[in-house]
Amino acid sequence: MWTTSRDEEKKEARREELLKKGFELFSTKTIETISMRDVASAVGCGSASIYRYYSSKPEFVVAVATWKWKQFYEEYQKRRPGEGFEDMTAAEIFEFYLDSFLSMYRENIGILRFNQFFNVYIQSEHIGADTLKPYQEMIERLRNGFHGMYLKAQMDKTLRTDEPEEKLFSKTIHLMLAAVTRYAVGLVYIPESGFDAMEELEFLKKLILEKYKA
Repeated sequence: MWTTSRDEEKKEARREELLKKGFELFSTKTIETISMRDVASAVGCGSASIYRYYSSKPEFVVAVATWKWKQFYEEYQKRRPGEGFEDMTAAEIFEFYLDSFLSMYRENIGILRFNQFFNVYIQSEHIGADTLKPYQEMIERLRNGFHGMYLKAQMDKTLRTDEPEEKLFSKTIHLMLAAVTRYAVGLVYIPESGFDAMEELEFLKKLILEKYKA
């Protein structure tokens, strides 16, 4: 059972516990069906305790999204070949970027399920820009990495840049994220003989790669 603590280290550990449990619950059920009381009960604290950390459910949900995408970003950074992308062509970086969506499907379906429920929740609850700001700032870090790749492509010519950067980013992230998410939540046609999700996702990745490689 939780007890109130003024120790900063313990407070942060408990905040982490709340975020972890929130993600676990939100990614297995729709966010609308999980209350703050459910999260509090799952970690063994009273509802009042959770509100000492987050003033509202929308604030908590956004905090969970920010925390989980931060984890993904850090894992993405660790998977980079060598010390970074310095020795890679823009086309190689682009392929690595596309592969990250496939890795997400293979290794972290939970974040895809959560993201689907999160998008529905913030729209249905009309979550404001101020509340979403921490999440948007985290996503912008991913956007900045794409910008660096685009600049390199303008120099090494291994990737087409006749399409505006913003359009290329929007098109590829929406196509890849939508595809892996649909497989993650089961919104796909399933033939009687079954199918290979990774084979189909690899096919989509190959199509996009061939479209933009110079």
